[in-house]
Amino acid sequence: MKKTVFTGAGCAIVTPMNPDGTINYTLLSELIDYQIQNSTDAIVIAGTTGESSTFTDAEHINVLHYAVKAVNGRVPVVAGAGSNDTSYAVALSKEAKIAGVDALLHVTPYYNKTSQKGLVKHFTAIADATDLPMILYNVPSRTGMNIGINAYKELAKHPNIVATKEASGNISAIAQVAAECGDELTIYSGNDDQILPILALGGKGVISVLSNIMPKETHDICQLFFDGDIKASTKLQLELLELMNNLFIDVNPIPVKAALKLMGYPVGDCRPPLDTLSDEHTAVLKASLEKYGLLKAPRN
Repeated sequence: MKKTVFTGAGCAIVTPMNPDGTINYTLLSELIDYQIQNSTDAIVIAGTTGESSTFTDAEHINVLHYAVKAVNGRVPVVAGAGSNDTSYAVALSKEAKIAGVDALLHVTPYYNKTSQKGLVKHFTAIADATDLPMILYNVPSRTGMNIGINAYKELAKHPNIVATKEASGNISAIAQVAAECGDELTIYSGNDDQILPILALGGKGVISVLSNIMPKETHDICQLFFDGDIKASTKLQLELLELMNNLFIDVNPIPVKAALKLMGYPVGDCRPPLDTLSDEHTAVLKASLEKYGLLKAPRN
């Protein structure tokens, strides 16, 4: 059985920006502290929600170093290091290792994509490049590439490939991964609205967008389940479903950054080509935040 990177809720943390579009490292540190103080089980830095696709090479490496320093060993740090260029993904993974992260998150190749055979070669080359545990990231809606069951079975044999973040939305396919790969591949939900179903299939938690604004509650969905209180876990999952859905009322991370700004965190806008949230969608999101009492949430 392979070692699990974390159990519970890992926050796919946003990257706050200054008005001029540069990274606001001071606020990033504040957000990391807020997450850890409110029971987040891991910090997932420089992922999709963190807008890493718009980072320069220097920014990406600096963000990893800064996050490791800010977390200071309190929870695992998982670094987004994915690319559709295998050699670049390998190089970035080596930089992440130097930065001191605890694990890597690697998305499937996008745009150029590949065959399932090429996918296995791509991830294997990355996993061979360092001794860090590696989490695969399957999100076909963004990449146009799905990890098939045979590829999963082959990749699960690699000692460094320990988990997958499953955001395909296909519960039947995820169940097959759980059945075929067993303890060789931890499954994390990549969708907040599917935390409980994936836990029921043996998953170990979630890499969460919701956690940016409700870290304790996202953690609690998982912890209640692990503690055997399935009823309470289910109740919390369903109570938060409206907000989970409204955080995807536009392209992630547009809504979650808008939510954080409404809560008093000046995280800035997303970098282009992502636009700001429309007035109509902002009103919907604000109503959800008011419903859950988040507009008065203290900053700490």
